[in-house]
Amino acid sequence: MITWLVDTGPLVAYLDASQQGHAEVVSKVDPFVGRIATTSAVVTEAMHFVGSASTGPRLLADLLVAWDVEVHDFSEPAGLPEVVALMEQYANVPMDFADATLVLLAEALNVHDIVTLDRRGFSTYRTRPGEGFQLLLDH
Repeated sequence: MITWLVDTGPLVAYLDASQQGHAEVVSKVDPFVGRIATTSAVVTEAMHFVGSASTGPRLLADLLVAWDVEVHDFSEPAGLPEVVALMEQYANVPMDFADATLVLLAEALNVHDIVTLDRRGFSTYRTRPGEGFQLLLDH
């Protein structure tokens, strides 16, 4: 089964038609029939962005359930040095915590297809073995 990683921006844009990238995200994700994976940091970040709308958190929760998203966690203390090392390596891009966890998830699942609006970041980031990302919204 094909797996796609999903970043914060597309989750927010999918739910809010006024967001840049909304139509692009909907047209790419709606026909997809594979598995979608993300991290708890991405969910937390997305909840923050949709939280200003009274129904935002509920809509995001419902979307994650409807898509049957696999949510992976990279916030255990023993793993945080890896996350921080990536953030330091890409500080000039920059890379935030959620982005770093997605890079680690890509390594863990050996998946490099990502739905993201962060074209600059994910066209620059590499997994530790040196593999880049396939930016699905560009195809």
